[in-house]
Amino acid sequence: MFHRGQEVELKITDYAFGGRGIAKINSDEGSFVVFVDNTFPGQLVRAKIDVKRKKHAEAKLIEIIERSNDETEVQFQEISGGPYIHVPVNVQEQIKQESTLETFARLSGLSDVKSKFDRFISSPSHYFYRNKMEYSFSSIEHCLETDTEKDDAFALGFKRRGTWWKVESLNKPSGLFDEEWESKLHLIREFLKKTNLPAWHPPKKTGFFRHIVVRKSFAANQLLVNLVTSSEGLKMFNRNEFVDFVLNLFGERIAGIQHTVNDNVADRAKIENGESKLLYGKPVVEETLSGLNFEISMESFFQTNPKCAELLYAKALDYVFEEEIPANKVVMDLFCGTGTIGQLLAKRNASVKIVGVDIVEEAIEDAKRNAKKNKIESISFFAADVGKFLKEYPHYQGNISTIVLDPPRAGIAPKTLQKVIDLGAENIVYISCNPSTQARDAATLSDAGYELNKYSLVDQFPHTGHIESIAKFKKK
Repeated sequence: MFHRGQEVELKITDYAFGGRGIAKINSDEGSFVVFVDNTFPGQLVRAKIDVKRKKHAEAKLIEIIERSNDETEVQFQEISGGPYIHVPVNVQEQIKQESTLETFARLSGLSDVKSKFDRFISSPSHYFYRNKMEYSFSSIEHCLETDTEKDDAFALGFKRRGTWWKVESLNKPSGLFDEEWESKLHLIREFLKKTNLPAWHPPKKTGFFRHIVVRKSFAANQLLVNLVTSSEGLKMFNRNEFVDFVLNLFGERIAGIQHTVNDNVADRAKIENGESKLLYGKPVVEETLSGLNFEISMESFFQTNPKCAELLYAKALDYVFEEEIPANKVVMDLFCGTGTIGQLLAKRNASVKIVGVDIVEEAIEDAKRNAKKNKIESISFFAADVGKFLKEYPHYQGNISTIVLDPPRAGIAPKTLQKVIDLGAENIVYISCNPSTQARDAATLSDAGYELNKYSLVDQFPHTGHIESIAKFKKK
């Protein structure tokens, strides 16, 4: 019926967890399903078959031919990173809740997920909520007005959906990042174009301008800017003129401006791929999260939607402290990173002993420094392997009331999850940015005698297919 690489027109009729539309096709061979990323029921789309199986295929969206009746006009420029910007927020939230609960129940094998469902937490801001954005330069531009590709151009914005080589210039706000910055980005593009230094040519791996990365502090209403270029023509680039131009546009909102020279052919803006120089101001911005202060550099990991993260952490803390924790018991923050959750636990209840554990020594040093800065004393941090922790610190054996987990998208490796189970905590509060891997781990926890007690969803990323979840498990 289909073959890999084939372009097809499809009518989307259903929605699957994670932002995948479903098209159903009936043929002589039976029913066939095509999953199309970032599509919505009611849309007619053109898509490219990426994976072909006997009963289903997976496809990448090329363009939306007709919109769903649920979709509305918006004043923002649509970008691939916000595929549901035309879908009313209440409709987005309803379909996310339904698809996530169904997927979690199916993958975990737990039949009572809906009865354990606690709350759907909406983002406090549905627009301009992101605190970091990366924009790409390209000398190959996709022109939105004519739907054509132009070579030898100077584009600055986001990659065209389904491509890695061409960019759609951002001419007005996307609705996801800072409104003033994105309203003026076209002025920065025009200024840099006049230098006569070329934008990066992705297929040829040549050119000068590569990326602009911007980090925002909502607390200070300031921006940290990093211009990423190659060294090809570096002597012709006047850094001071660039700094003056940006400062004239944004004034005191600019906390710092950096310039990174990156000749790595990989199409990534990360500073470690090049040498970075501070041209103006500071290399950090200061952000506040639930009353705690953090210094954030361009490369620091920090919650993308801080105001919504406050609500997520508040719900997780509710789950930890909804029952009294005995004086001889501790709360353990595993995979604690720089210690955000542990500090919030200590801030909520200073009488409870908090233990933060992470195998990355640098992260633990940052955690200790942050706790000292925030004057939090009821927390101890350890750089240790989870599996070896009780051997190294045996006095915690049998004294763990609750473990808080916040692993990466891939979830927890099976051997590591078994080590977590072996710690013998009475409760486990599991925060996840990928409910499907959390569901897999929930099945393992259930087999080990941990019963799902409560389950909440948090919409940290409006207009996308992403959803976060918090599950509380109690030992039977």
